[in-house]
Amino acid sequence: MAAKTLADAFHETLKDVYYAEKSSVRALKKSARAARAPELKQAFERHAEESAEQIERLTRVFEIIGKSPRGKTCEAMQGLTAEMEEDLEDFGDTEAGDDVLIGCAQAIEHYEIARYGLLKSWATKLGYADAVGLIEETLAEEKRTDELLTRIAEDMPTAKAAAA
Repeated sequence: MAAKTLADAFHETLKDVYYAEKSSVRALKKSARAARAPELKQAFERHAEESAEQIERLTRVFEIIGKSPRGKTCEAMQGLTAEMEEDLEDFGDTEAGDDVLIGCAQAIEHYEIARYGLLKSWATKLGYADAVGLIEETLAEEKRTDELLTRIAEDMPTAKAAAA
């Protein structure tokens, strides 16, 4: 069996992120339906559209490295979306619902930021110059979304704590 290379790790991580983005689109659409604040609903809808474009970019990265675009189960994303489902069940109809949704969305964004940062670094090392630009574009969008979610969270009225 041949030794694994950085190119193999790049391809495996790319498949992981491809799966994660597809899961993210579903989670964002569900979050948009559950969000109460119009600005938050709009942010989720906008990022779902953006994520669909990110999947197209990932498809182009697969083409650059000569591989078929396909995902592999991303355990991290499965865990994050399962947590979101649970939190929606527990808090979806409460005053804290939007705040909890933001927390779940930011956990997903932070995962994606970490993975895209890694892919960018590896693409640079591997000489995939065309891929670097595509990954940088997505990384910038993920960071902007995270910043937007932080701004929305900070501007939201504080939910009243229940009496103990």
